[in-house]
Amino acid sequence: MVMPKIAVLPGDGIGPEVMREALKVLEVVEKKTGVMFEKVFGHIGGEAIDLFGDPLPEETKKICLESDAILLGSVGGPKWDDLPPQKRPEIGGLLALRKMLNLYANIRPIKVYKSLVKISPLKDRIVEKGIDLVTVRELSGDAYYGQPRGLDEEKGFDTMVYDRKTVERIAKVAFELARNRRRRVTSVDKANVLYSSMLWRNVVKEVAKGYPDVELEHMYVDNAAMQLILRPYHFDVILTTNIFGDILSDETAALPGSLGLLPSASLGDKNLYEPAGGSAPDIAGKNIANPVAQILSLAMMLEISFNMVEVARKIEKAVELAIEEGYRTRDIAESEEKAISTSKMGDAICKKLEEIW
Repeated sequence: MVMPKIAVLPGDGIGPEVMREALKVLEVVEKKTGVMFEKVFGHIGGEAIDLFGDPLPEETKKICLESDAILLGSVGGPKWDDLPPQKRPEIGGLLALRKMLNLYANIRPIKVYKSLVKISPLKDRIVEKGIDLVTVRELSGDAYYGQPRGLDEEKGFDTMVYDRKTVERIAKVAFELARNRRRRVTSVDKANVLYSSMLWRNVVKEVAKGYPDVELEHMYVDNAAMQLILRPYHFDVILTTNIFGDILSDETAALPGSLGLLPSASLGDKNLYEPAGGSAPDIAGKNIANPVAQILSLAMMLEISFNMVEVARKIEKAVELAIEEGYRTRDIAESEEKAISTSKMGDAICKKLEEIW
């Protein structure tokens, strides 16, 4: 039997700390299912620069391309901010990795746990109605990659462009995802003024005909940004472009009250799974970071790349139970005195996972 292979890239800042907790959860999964994973560790970002002078070494590329999925911690920090752009951890490391893997869809689920309503920046009366949504962001097109683009002393310009094939591909991801949720897709564009959005809307409508069981609505991006604050409970799956998704997914990330709760997946030739937050260098090495986002990214990996759907649900439930029973790291605790460490939070989730298996 061929053992599934995972490229494990802990990265910078809090990355190694939260990755340890995710791997502890994976150990429980291996013990309970009998499915063993080959874990191959690689270097990326600032720590790779320090070791090899390269934010994405050739060996790391090889490890990723030979793996079935990539589990990433975090990348970057002020230590490397003065390097030339292509040598920085974020550009030469993370963005280069995304390009190498031909990633085209970013999936960011957002859920506000009932026991954490108080830490959301929104009023209780809004949050208590339930916030459980997913943003599906197109990653390969739009103004970030369109040509021509350039900059001189007098002007800067970018080209916002989409083609039919690219829109069809990302739309299908959103509709398939919606089928396993509450069966509603909100397609976000600016079709009242942008030609690229006009094409986007037309193609999404065509794709929707193949999913008669899924409700489709269209929303202009400015209205969507407002509705995400006024009634976030309305949304199920948000489908949107690269530039709008970049902005809106960060807006939704604020709703639960902590980036430490938010996982993400990026789909391509190889799928990449990582927390939505950054490397948090100010708390690195202190054993106080929240490992939940990394653990939920692991759950997404097991579901999407290895079709272990029920296992993913168990991990999600274990996280929810641990939080409900009062286990909290500093970012989500009522006070610093009541906060537990990164490792203890990981242990609590592992214990809950064992109990509910």
